[in-house]
Amino acid sequence: MRVTKLLCAASVLASVVVAPVLAATNVPAPPRQAGEGAGPFNRMVIRGAILIDGSGAPPRGPVDIVVERNKIVEIKQAGTPGLPLKPDREPRNFDYELDATGMYVMPGFIDMHVHASGDDKAPNMGYAYKLWLAHGVTTVRGVGLAPMDISLSEQRRSAANEIVAPRIFTCARPGEGAGWGKKPTDTPEAMRAWVRFGAKAGMDCIKFGIGVDQGPEAYKAALDEAKKLGIGTVTHHSQIGVPRMNARQSGEAGLGTVTHYYGHFESLLKNYKIQPVSPTYNFNDEQYRFGEVADIWNEIYEPGSTEWLDYLKFQKEHNVTFDPTMTIYLASRDLMRARNADWHDTYTMPQLWEFFQSSRVNHGSYFFDWTTRTEVQWRNFYQKFFRLINDYKNMGGRVTVGTDSGFIFKTYGFGYPEELELLQEAGFNPHEVIQAATLNGALTLYETKGMADPPIGQVRVGKLADLVIVKENPLQNFKTLYGTGTLRLNEQTQKLERVGGVSYTVKDGIVYDAKKLLADVAEQVKAKSASEAGLNRACRATEQPPAQAGRLLGRCRPCAGTM
Repeated sequence: MRVTKLLCAASVLASVVVAPVLAATNVPAPPRQAGEGAGPFNRMVIRGAILIDGSGAPPRGPVDIVVERNKIVEIKQAGTPGLPLKPDREPRNFDYELDATGMYVMPGFIDMHVHASGDDKAPNMGYAYKLWLAHGVTTVRGVGLAPMDISLSEQRRSAANEIVAPRIFTCARPGEGAGWGKKPTDTPEAMRAWVRFGAKAGMDCIKFGIGVDQGPEAYKAALDEAKKLGIGTVTHHSQIGVPRMNARQSGEAGLGTVTHYYGHFESLLKNYKIQPVSPTYNFNDEQYRFGEVADIWNEIYEPGSTEWLDYLKFQKEHNVTFDPTMTIYLASRDLMRARNADWHDTYTMPQLWEFFQSSRVNHGSYFFDWTTRTEVQWRNFYQKFFRLINDYKNMGGRVTVGTDSGFIFKTYGFGYPEELELLQEAGFNPHEVIQAATLNGALTLYETKGMADPPIGQVRVGKLADLVIVKENPLQNFKTLYGTGTLRLNEQTQKLERVGGVSYTVKDGIVYDAKKLLADVAEQVKAKSASEAGLNRACRATEQPPAQAGRLLGRCRPCAGTM
């Protein structure tokens, strides 16, 4: 557990000096080096595994999975449960064999809501990529991953396996793209023109915020144009835009995915059309924005009511996908737990850890004076949100898995198993959780492209070889999917041991040792921490903030192991 102490005294914090804030830059990942992943192979055989295929079907095995280059060409029964496996079984004409006896194989996980690390969080985007792959995530939908042109470039490099990275789907925001020339997108005509521009550039989807720049008519025009061109759509119903367009209205207009929780409960307000807020509320003050948003839990129609069910039926009829991203706001209901997560010491970059600290500059670092009452409101909010998501799933609506990590004490990769745990807490059974993490994401990504049977999301003959291979049974305990594993008592030694973590991630037929990916990241964090050691020693000695151009000044970096 990380135990921290802010090294700057309160008297210093009282006299904060603020330097001009420079926009973060997304530095592309370095080229894939020799030894980073093995393959793809002309023929690879994964031996003796228990298969969880992603469709919702029960596990079966043992099986041998035959992969040629990047495609699954055969799934063979390898033996009988409870009996020894036959040695030297066919096929023998392979150039790579992976012994997965007794291990579990699943489709590669799909994260439907990501942003890559800027240089204010990590040296380059490869930091996030490796952490995603180390947690079995083989496909990400960037919303956006980075500025549009960088995202499309990284998407091409990943598709060619020139970098160590998951598959990338690019969502752009209205007005993005160097070729667009920063022209406004504030009219229906301009928005349609930008959608056509983005489609030609190669974007897969559009991320909307419905903010101050696009009103409802321009937004509806974009949704319509996107549907015509086979472009996906995702909306974060910001408090700035939700009074004009809530999630129900967006669904009616043709939206593909509602991400986060915004817009749902605003569609279910009982006594108001607009959520009431305090008279001193200021959207640009994130303590207000995130501190009061959860208060809506007590202003809506009750779960199971006619209005509640009508809303869910309406969204299902309009084929709207819910991508709840519950993990990203979890610190709001238990800040101490999020700050002290097992992985921060080893895998959270020093600059990312600094970004997480309470700040009026960094987005999502809003814990200026977080209270018990606020956390209680968030816990109540989560209970209603859990019910909404589970009811939608039970009704036949599609729910996917997204994390939005890189903010609010969520280190890349580690938010993914946490989101799986939260879906189970919401009422999903483990098979439904895996389906949400695999097949549901694949369907959402490919249906807009006219592909009802996507090439990823299931372990099946003919599908691409995107796989997660683990020693522990994930259906028994999703905690075993964390890169740090989970603690279990060894009955023989009576000592606690760490078990679990992903063993191998296969992306496009390339086998990555997940433990090695984590070790690479740990070494990066260690090197960066060492480079800052002198700065922190000076900070500790003088109780003065270090000068870091372009960032908020006035605090020293917390040091682990001190109190």
